Formats: sequence, C-alpha cells, structure tokens
Amino acid sequence: MSAIQYQYNSAHLNASEPNKYTAATLRREEMLLNMGPQHPSTHGVLRLEIVTDGEIIVDVVPHLGYLHRCFEKHAEALPFNQIIPYVDRMDYVAAMNSEHAYVMGVERMLGIENDIPKRIEYIRVLVAELNRLASHFVAIGTYAMDIGAYTPFLWMMRDREHILRLLEWTCGARMLYNYIWIGGLFYDLPVGFEERCQEYIKYLKPKLKELQQLVIDNKIFIQRTANVGVLPLPVAINYGCTGPMLRGSGLRWDLRRVDGYSVYPELDFDIPIGEGLMGTVGDCWDRNYVRVQECWESVKIIEQCLEKLLGEHHRTPDFDPQALVPKKIRPKAMDFYVRAENPKGELGFFFRTDGRSDVPVRCKARACSFNNLSVIADISRGAMIADLVAIIGSIDVVMGEVDR
Repeated sequence: MSAIQYQYNSAHLNASEPNKYTAATLRREEMLLNMGPQHPSTHGVLRLEIVTDGEIIVDVVPHLGYLHRCFEKHAEALPFNQIIPYVDRMDYVAAMNSEHAYVMGVERMLGIENDIPKRIEYIRVLVAELNRLASHFVAIGTYAMDIGAYTPFLWMMRDREHILRLLEWTCGARMLYNYIWIGGLFYDLPVGFEERCQEYIKYLKPKLKELQQLVIDNKIFIQRTANVGVLPLPVAINYGCTGPMLRGSGLRWDLRRVDGYSVYPELDFDIPIGEGLMGTVGDCWDRNYVRVQECWESVKIIEQCLEKLLGEHHRTPDFDPQALVPKKIRPKAMDFYVRAENPKGELGFFFRTDGRSDVPVRCKARACSFNNLSVIADISRGAMIADLVAIIGSIDVVMGEVDR
C-alpha cells in the first residue's frame, strides 16, 4: 500500500490565519515581517504582522488564536464553584487576583458579601497583593531582559520564588491556586505564615531599592524606554486601557480605590501615576516606573494586612474558613457585572443566570490584557523595529487572558 503524500497548498495558510496586508497592498519600499508566534519578546504565543519601511514601523497587526483557553465555553457547562480553577488559568501569573474578582462577583449575586468574616477578607487581600508583587516581578524582570539586561531578571525570579513558596505553603500550589472559594477560603493560613511573611517583607525592601538603581535609574534603560511608545491619555481611555497602562499615562484610576471593594477602603496606600520624569508622560519608562512604585504600595498593604491578622483579626481555634461556603450555588435570575484591579488592569466578569441552575447561562471575562494589547498599533507607528520589542514588554500581556 503506497503512502499518501501531502500536497502543500499555500491557500491553507491564508484560510487559517490571513494577513491584513498582501504584496498587492504594500508600497514599493515597504516590507512585511512576522514577529512570533514563537518569539521570546512576544511574551507568549502572539504573532505580530509588521509593515516596515526600512527600520521604521508603518503598521502593526496583532494576530491571536494560538492559546485559546476556552474559558467562557467551559464556564457554561460547570457549576460556579468548579469554574475557579479555570479562572486561575487565564492570567496564570496573577491567579489569586483573578480568583478574588470572580468569587466576589458570585458572592454579590448570592447576597452574602457582607457576611464574609473580616479575617477571610484580610487573608484574601494579603495573598492577592503577594501575587501582585509576583506578577510585577515577572513583568519588570522579563522587560529588562527584552532590552538586554539579564541581571534584573535573575534578581526578580529570586525574589518571586520566595512568594511562590509562601503561597505553596498556603494552599499546596505554586501558580494555579484554587484557594479563594465562594463564601470563604480553601484553608486558613498555616501557623507561622504571618511571621514568615513579615520576614520576607523585611528582606524585600532593600531589594526594591536595588531594583530602582539597577533598572529605573539605569542610563541605558532610560535611553531605550523614555519617549518610546508614548500612549496619550485620551487614546488610552478610548481603547479601554487599564492598570499600569492607564496610570502610566497620568490618570489616577485604581479600582481598589474607585470601587473600594473588600477591605481596601480600610487600608492606606497611594496610586502611582506616570509623570514624565525621564521623557514623555505615558512612555515605556513611565509604565515600568508605575509597576515598580506599585510594588512599594503592595508592600505597604501586606504590612497592614499582617498587622490586622496578628492583632484584631487573629486566628482562633473555632475559626472555620469554609463556614459560609454554600453547598448549592444558585443565584437569582439576573445579569451581573463585577470588576477588580488585577496587576495588569481591570478584570471583569459578566454573569447571566436563570435562577434555576447552579451553572451560569453565560460567564464572560473582560480581560485587561486584551484591551491593553489592542493599542499596540497606535503607539508603534513611526518607531524602530528594536523599539517594538520595548513597547510589547511595557504592555505586559499574558496571552492566556487575551485569547481566553
């Protein structure tokens, strides 16, 4: 029996992933380049279709579809409590923050958000801010490596490892936690966790000062990022950009303050914004500067949470973190939207329920990385190809969230 030989047909490629530009639409001096989907600077499986005029970028078209998580389809077939592990897998470097947003939405639909004990809320904020630090460490470290500095990446991964070990001690997982449950937590903090966390914060503060000197104040880093990829505030608002992308452009907008959810109104912290200290407000340097400053604010929040957990809301023998976890989760028929401040921006969940089932009719995720990535063409035109690498890194996308 003879083997069947595959006949290559170029139409297959065009049918599966068509280019926006073709040879017929390019001008004589223009060239079409692909960056990704297998490229270290794209921070995941992202393909960028780039039209260049020499070294100058004429247009950038992002192509998605390489990391489809099927989150929303899964959510239509699972009970509310079983969706949480899938929430983890969208922005997999900030799973605690994503869980917090999702669980908060379901609790509000059930009408039990005000019944959650304060100890549980402080633990949720504590682990979410630890995860925010871990997420920013990945963003800052990989960004420095994109530009050519290898040492900051190693330092950031070293300090992030301590956080992952703390979270692993809490729930048994390093990245995908399933720790924050509807109505409570999987488990209380391990005995001694608060003290160990205080030791880590004491260790981290001088490391953040070193990071400031090594990256933010570094002359070469400033030259590569200042006045590059400038995102004007009106453009950021029109594209729906949130998080450090929006705050880097000068708007003091943080849902932890604006919406005041969980116990954030009881905590003291600032909202850093881009000020154009080294270039133009909204450039790549400003976005990275905001992330570094947010690390300091997360440290302040963690310290206050630890103080509450060791003092007013200390552990007691009769404390049960699962006391309010409902056996059957069946909200009334409604359309409901909840949002929270993730490390990358506003993560929102839209729920549609029929009041009869514990499975949502619809659960749509509003992914901050998707909106932030959509602005890439506007802030890249006229830049050099080498600057496009700096621009992508400054956006800080996770493709599991973009292509959910």
